[in-house]
Amino acid sequence: MSNTFYIPAVNIMGENALNDAIQQIADYGFKQALIVTDPGMTQLGVTAQVQDLLAQQSIKHHLYDGVQPNPTVENVNAGLDVLHTNQCDCVISLGGGSAHDCAKGIALVATNGGHISDYEGVDVSKKPQLPLISINTTAGTASEMTRFCIITDQERHIKMAIVDQNVTPLLSVNDPSLMAGMPPSLTAATGMDALTHAVEAYVSTAADPITDACAIKAIELIRDNLHEAVHNGGNMKAREQMAYAQFLAGMAFNNASLGYVHAMAHQLGGFYDLPHGVCNAVLLPHVEAFNAKEAAPRLKDVAKALGVAVDDLADKEGADAAITAIRKLSQSVNIPSGLAELGAKEEDFDTLAENAMQDACGLTNPIQPTHEEVVAIFKAAM
Repeated sequence: MSNTFYIPAVNIMGENALNDAIQQIADYGFKQALIVTDPGMTQLGVTAQVQDLLAQQSIKHHLYDGVQPNPTVENVNAGLDVLHTNQCDCVISLGGGSAHDCAKGIALVATNGGHISDYEGVDVSKKPQLPLISINTTAGTASEMTRFCIITDQERHIKMAIVDQNVTPLLSVNDPSLMAGMPPSLTAATGMDALTHAVEAYVSTAADPITDACAIKAIELIRDNLHEAVHNGGNMKAREQMAYAQFLAGMAFNNASLGYVHAMAHQLGGFYDLPHGVCNAVLLPHVEAFNAKEAAPRLKDVAKALGVAVDDLADKEGADAAITAIRKLSQSVNIPSGLAELGAKEEDFDTLAENAMQDACGLTNPIQPTHEEVVAIFKAAM
């Protein structure tokens, strides 16, 4: 069976990557850019920094900075209005996963037409999206380089998973100097999101030697740098290493896909408007405890990558060690202990489980759970 490996055509990383990226945008010949970002980026002056660099290259730009933490259908439609009004020939996303996902939705509908909900599922679109340049300011989601796009449908209270080769950005940018201002809580949540990507990709039924290598290296980098990045945010070496870690984790899950941590976390985020990374971090040990019935040898490898001595352990013991190490790392960066702390309610779990079982991310989980088993995992995570 053949495998296809998806990644942006160009990826610029390291300090001063932003300046190099703006030159690359000019070299592509784009003339009218739509900048998609959130109010925080504008308030912090990051948007103005990008606008100034674009102006120096004589690239006209128009701004949509209304992206919400969990981007919605309405955000996509509002951005489309700005794009069409100004006849933009490219889209630049600036921020974390929310900005990138919203920009993907805008760029996809711009060329394919219809409504963003038309593209829920796997490879539904027919045409490449409008060229997308993704400038990343967090170290976690890897949305700046993946074919995944998550948009909240507020009417249905769900997050739509759009997995489509046509939403892969043309260019990704990871400049750690843009990440230095992330507060500890966001650094922790995005870092645990990256860990979840790596672990789920490694135990995925679609894993291959390339994704395995990316996932294990990502876990090792997170092990060595996340705690420092959270507790000493000015450490630019730790910031840069976390940028590489989240990118490697993105390479892994972009091609091996994910599992039920994400399938379930999407429902929590869509239903309660909760932060995605935190939901992943809380669910990760519980889903992997369930997966250990099938994926114990792989989870033993995860334990080793997290720094646990596993050579003398049986597979089940190694899997247990991985789950313990994940919990310890999560606790060390002050992730909430359970879903109850986030406001989740047991009476909603039937609905959440039903929706999770429809999420495309669950297709490559090592075990396909029953509805009752998904509910049980939600309860265990309380």
